[in-house]
Amino acid sequence: MSNKTFKEAILNKRMLICITTGFSSGLPLYLLIQFVPAWLRSAEVDLSTIGLINLVLFPYTWKFLWSPVMDRFVLPFFGRRRGWMFVTQIMLIALMSALSLFNPATQLSQIILIVSAISFFSASQDIVIDAYRREILPDDELGAGNAFYAQAYRLSSFIPGSLAMILAGFFPWSVAHLSIAVFMLVGLVTTLLIKESSKPGDEPQTMRIAVIEPFKEFFQRDGWQQAVWMLLFLVLYKLGDSMATALETPFFMDMGFSTVEIGSIAKISKTIGATVGTVLGGLAMVKLGINRSLWIFGVFQLVSILGYVLLSVIGYNHLMLAIASGFEYLGVGLGSVALIAYMAKSTNKNFTATQFALFSSIAVIPRTFVSATTGFIIESVGYTQFFIICFVCALPGMLMLLKIAPWNSKQGEEADKEQAI
Repeated sequence: MSNKTFKEAILNKRMLICITTGFSSGLPLYLLIQFVPAWLRSAEVDLSTIGLINLVLFPYTWKFLWSPVMDRFVLPFFGRRRGWMFVTQIMLIALMSALSLFNPATQLSQIILIVSAISFFSASQDIVIDAYRREILPDDELGAGNAFYAQAYRLSSFIPGSLAMILAGFFPWSVAHLSIAVFMLVGLVTTLLIKESSKPGDEPQTMRIAVIEPFKEFFQRDGWQQAVWMLLFLVLYKLGDSMATALETPFFMDMGFSTVEIGSIAKISKTIGATVGTVLGGLAMVKLGINRSLWIFGVFQLVSILGYVLLSVIGYNHLMLAIASGFEYLGVGLGSVALIAYMAKSTNKNFTATQFALFSSIAVIPRTFVSATTGFIIESVGYTQFFIICFVCALPGMLMLLKIAPWNSKQGEEADKEQAI
């Protein structure tokens, strides 16, 4: 890592900022994809409706459309990055708290409006945090900083997916909702304490520059055909596991597990699996590089889906729940580390905010639109056949690696390693 020691590159305030902002970014998302489905299912909302509610996550897919606005305009307080962070976090705290006032059995329409707003401000928070992280990290700390961010992002799921689920087993759901909102203060306090990363005049001077140049550079870099192949790969690489985990909480509940069992056994197993996957993935990438990591981690990601196939056959069994959920998220963690590194390598430093927003938007298409159909598929074929379908859907992304990241490709190998931890 340049002239720095490993300790200097890891133990500094920038890494702490990556951790706290990663936690703040992940919390609203996991509220939407883990806690809200369980809340709705407890009120006997059908799976098809719950699956369709995944469509409210569309801002994560389209955030590149308004990222130039957040890049171009500076709010009159806190600076270009911190100002937008502050606004999005205040709105998230208010909206997440407001969910505690509604009953899904009788006020589903109002709930959909609120979770849609949460999705919008969460995606907007991601835009500015991604840009801030890129601006504060020196090149030789990009790998470590993004790994810390990704791990904190994953660990934030422990709040809505475990703590709040356990609280819901003993207290009204409103208490669980408020407990999740309180943890958003981690991000808000961070925003108030950190220094602004952008200097006056750094912002694009016209909307034309902010909107057109990032996309122009990307599509002209290696030609539009290669650009399209890359975007298609971002859609397909995590398609299978995105489908498999879309309605996992209702799946666990339908297997007979209580919210307390899900919040303790499943959540702890998933957290351990994701943590091991992220840490081991980051360390392995030092030797493997990005291309081979995409292959090896992709295989783990593919095979891990079969754990849910077994759980759907065995049914109510604590050990199988722990093994299946832990193994699934080991694959999720490995695949995510490789994909984030690939996106980072493919981003031009001059257009980080908008290009990274584009890449990450494309990558979550399966989680947003494809996952919306999962409820219908499950009700048509059952859980076992559904998870087999997820396994099959993961294969095209692996096959695309032949073109996107050939195993024996030496081109850019050193650059790959620099982006890894």
